[in-house]
Amino acid sequence: MSHERLAEVRFLTVAEVASIMRVSKMTVYRMVHGGELPAVRVGRSFRVPEDEVQKYLRESYMGTA
Repeated sequence: MSHERLAEVRFLTVAEVASIMRVSKMTVYRMVHGGELPAVRVGRSFRVPEDEVQKYLRESYMGTA
């Protein structure tokens, strides 16, 4: 990833991701550790790129008939 692209990335905390997805923080941690959701480790915490959250939700969406 180029430096220009990285500068444009908005990173979310686990709590912010949990709020957006309406799940618990533990669920987000499981998704990160399970490789379902990419994240960057910053010290002892994780940051998740906002576009990856949106991508995950788009790909996981199931329409109802």
